[in-house]
Amino acid sequence: MADSVVVPGSRDVRASLDTGSADRCVVACPPHPQFGGTRSDRRLRAVGEVLADREIACLRFDYGPWDNGYGELDDAMSAVDYATERFDRVGLFGYSFGGTIALLAAARNRVGCVSALAPGGRLADDLDPIAALDAISIPVQVVYGERDTTVDWQPVVERAADHKFVVQSMGADHHFVGQQAKIAEHVADFQATHLVTE
Repeated sequence: MADSVVVPGSRDVRASLDTGSADRCVVACPPHPQFGGTRSDRRLRAVGEVLADREIACLRFDYGPWDNGYGELDDAMSAVDYATERFDRVGLFGYSFGGTIALLAAARNRVGCVSALAPGGRLADDLDPIAALDAISIPVQVVYGERDTTVDWQPVVERAADHKFVVQSMGADHHFVGQQAKIAEHVADFQATHLVTE
């Protein structure tokens, strides 16, 4: 059961909160909004469902008006702020454009861990996921499709591997058709391991 949420901040950000426990939450960043990416993305929904089974809440949000990545990053950070006010431990997850946003937000916010599914490359000179990976000191998971020709995932995967972060490959293209359940298990396993309440 998902509750509708308005995320406080300077932009209009609406969200759905998939209920889980009272102490852990994962903020889920959707894919590119100009290509139809929303909080209803099937990969985000699948992750939210498996997290709920593990008693972890999931806050899936929609970005506000398009702002070339800058406003979208602000939206993710506002969603993290909203979650950290209500939960003891907060993680980040994102798919595609949202994977890049999640890595950028993780470098700027205090979260417990971050999972990026098929993250793309740099959005702007100062919105670079490679630089974000260099700045992140929390556990990181990068999951990618070996046949993905949609985004430039290779540099992100290589840098994540250089830092000894968790890198998982899947025999899939960018859309992971029919593999939502497997993705959700990978992400939920990682998040549940690292969002341990004290």
